[in-house]
Amino acid sequence: MGINLRKINLLGRIVLAIIAGVICGAFLPWGAIRIFQTFNDLFSNFLNFLIPLIIIGLVTPAIANIGKDAGKLLVITVLIAYLDSIFCGFLSFGISDTLFPKFIGSFSDAGIETVQKTIPPYFEITLTPMFDVLTALVFSFVLGLGIAFLPSPGLKQISEEFKDIIVRTIEKAIIPLLPLYIFGIFLYMTWSGQAIRIISVFIEIIGIIFAMHIVILLIQYGITGLLTKRSPWTLLRNMLPAYFTALGTSSSAATIPVTLAQTEKNGVDKDIAGFVVPLCATIHLSGSIMKITACAVALMLMQGMPIDAGQFAGFILMLGVMMVAAPGVPGGAIMAALGTLSTMLGFSQEQQALMIALYITMDSFGTACNVTGDGAIALIIDRFFGKNGKNSN
Repeated sequence: MGINLRKINLLGRIVLAIIAGVICGAFLPWGAIRIFQTFNDLFSNFLNFLIPLIIIGLVTPAIANIGKDAGKLLVITVLIAYLDSIFCGFLSFGISDTLFPKFIGSFSDAGIETVQKTIPPYFEITLTPMFDVLTALVFSFVLGLGIAFLPSPGLKQISEEFKDIIVRTIEKAIIPLLPLYIFGIFLYMTWSGQAIRIISVFIEIIGIIFAMHIVILLIQYGITGLLTKRSPWTLLRNMLPAYFTALGTSSSAATIPVTLAQTEKNGVDKDIAGFVVPLCATIHLSGSIMKITACAVALMLMQGMPIDAGQFAGFILMLGVMMVAAPGVPGGAIMAALGTLSTMLGFSQEQQALMIALYITMDSFGTACNVTGDGAIALIIDRFFGKNGKNSN
């Protein structure tokens, strides 16, 4: 009985790709490996070409929508979501920078780039991006703010349609080919003798990141409990159905009905919950930022790259903005972060591929952290702006 790959989710396909890459790398001949190197070279060039377009397509309408509807409640919700997200990023960096060097050694003497030089592709096609990443980001902010504050419905519609094109490209072209790309990466690493060592480090990283996301939830609900003068344990326990639903779906959007129901069970005003939960499903990605930051530290240590706290501070602050624009598709957050990883941390295309593999391996845990945290933000907003909160003042 054959395996129907279409019925396997993205995480399952990534895991299968890693296993297949490790197995095939042990016996495939050099010529066969060059075939996959040729595909990876073409795919990475295509991805590099798309990154500035992804930024423009996702950031522009996100800025435009927030700016246009910038009511008091919206601004405060967005600000809380952003501050919580970057707090989680800084917490993740502090823990990762302290713990990871104790068990992660440098792989720089036999890095992925070395393997690439010894296994050249059969042919190369170079795609030059239309913009560099920083230009695309500045252009997105200028265009988004212009659309928000000027009467230009036609331009807004174009930005929304371009966003749809980018999201469809990610869904139909990038995501389906990612497992094959990652298969190629692990094929090369096995051929060079690195794969088992890297996978063993991955397992340790995943364990620490899982513990970190539990700590983040305890902090979020600890603060919420203090502000609302309610038991954080009861509030967090009521959100567990949303947490476990997100574990199964790996989608904040798909979990909205459950998150909404459990948030209302925690006593949040129905109107407040109906506003905050769907909004935060899009803009509040504390678990995702935590994972991306930790994975970035780990991979930089593995590649022998210098880690600078100031550099990471700028990276985390910008990452918080990029997460607002992350598309609601599996792996959407890491796709939105690729440009920032490249420009601010100097990640190569191969290192970005490892980031994607490591991130998606833990995708459901990050999503569960995100949606459970949405319930905490709703409680805080309700405390100060809901009918119950106002009546208690």
